[in-house]
Amino acid sequence: MTSLFQHGTLAMLMGKQMQGTITVGELLQHGDTGIGTLSGLDGEVIILNGQVYQAQSDGQVNHITDETTLLPFASVHFDKPTKKLPFNTVNFETLSDKLKDSKLHNIFSAINFHGEFPHVHVRIVPKQIEPFPSLLELSTHQPEFTKDNISGTLVGYYAPEIFNGPTAAGWHLHFLSDDKTFSGHLLDFSATNVIGNLQVFDEFVQHLPLDNTGFRNMELDLEGLHSGIEASEGGKK
Repeated sequence: MTSLFQHGTLAMLMGKQMQGTITVGELLQHGDTGIGTLSGLDGEVIILNGQVYQAQSDGQVNHITDETTLLPFASVHFDKPTKKLPFNTVNFETLSDKLKDSKLHNIFSAINFHGEFPHVHVRIVPKQIEPFPSLLELSTHQPEFTKDNISGTLVGYYAPEIFNGPTAAGWHLHFLSDDKTFSGHLLDFSATNVIGNLQVFDEFVQHLPLDNTGFRNMELDLEGLHSGIEASEGGKK
């Protein structure tokens, strides 16, 4: 059995619950690879080989070594590839088509590959303080960065449409350059010399912050939730 572990939900972030509710140390017990964000939506997190990196909204990248650092939302898994990726070149628009033979539309899966990137376009959410806004309110005020001709690693997940709300349906991808100076949530990319893997999961573990008062008292406006998540995530599905 292969498991994808997710702490928190995107619906929580839409509901203005951005306080950290799991530590880095606790999260790493459930996986060595993944993506997420820090307390207050402080940047974009990518986890590779058990190491945690944070892209800040000023464009800097930090190596997070303090295991007490808190996250409100993250997805992780132990890297145990299902199969090698069947392509050498890819971009955001062609990713799903190149994997159509894997029939991913009804299952959770992870992609993890290294490559040369002629173009990368990312956004990085800025840190928020209480009282928190909704994720949708932040979607039009997120710094964006581009970089051309850079090598690095792409990590992220595909989620079925039926799970839109707990997570983001479609692809949710983060990038980290080899020199650890450029990272973020991918809005667009093109890649060549791709070497990496696809991993599919037969178990999705949803972990909720039951001891957090804000989460327990949260009232969600479900109308427009899915369109709000799509707008806040950006990128191409």
